[in-house]
Amino acid sequence: MGRTSTARERLLDATGALMRSRGYSSLGVAEICARADVRKGSFYHFFESKQALTVEVVDAYWESERDCWTGVLAAPGSALDRLRALLEAMAAVQRRMKETSGTVDGCLLGNLALELSTQEPDVRARLETIFDEQIRLVAGVLGDAAAEGAITPDRASAAAARAVVAQLEGMVLFAKLKNDPAVLDDLWPHTLMLLGA
Repeated sequence: MGRTSTARERLLDATGALMRSRGYSSLGVAEICARADVRKGSFYHFFESKQALTVEVVDAYWESERDCWTGVLAAPGSALDRLRALLEAMAAVQRRMKETSGTVDGCLLGNLALELSTQEPDVRARLETIFDEQIRLVAGVLGDAAAEGAITPDRASAAAARAVVAQLEGMVLFAKLKNDPAVLDDLWPHTLMLLGA
């Protein structure tokens, strides 16, 4: 028999789904509770605020994404093949969203970073930590690429890694804006240009 989700899990799932499609500011606790089929009083039993819930949603989202990032970047193959596989996996998420819901919702982390960069300091700080981790993961694979002679050593820097992550987030943003995952077809060629590979 399948495991029944708890009220806390339903709140996390509902919030993640709503925030991916609608953002943070337009959601109220009452709507989140209605979507999760949880009483409002129960919400405050589990979370002291919408901001605290959002930090946990972000953590759960990144925990799942991190598994993909680390798995793909540690797989066999050349460093650039691994980086390409990561970028293609991230683009595939947007394509699946479009196929299943009819919309490209973008990256939850990027969406929240844009929306909350000057507010909700706990959420902003958590997002910053996650993006820093992504940059470190990409920098590691760029170091491997430089060791393999696929890119020059100056392109194996934290700054170059940040540019790759920014390229990914920016292309996902444009795919969301146009509601067209085909925008992401240029992601890998442009990353190669960025890296001088």
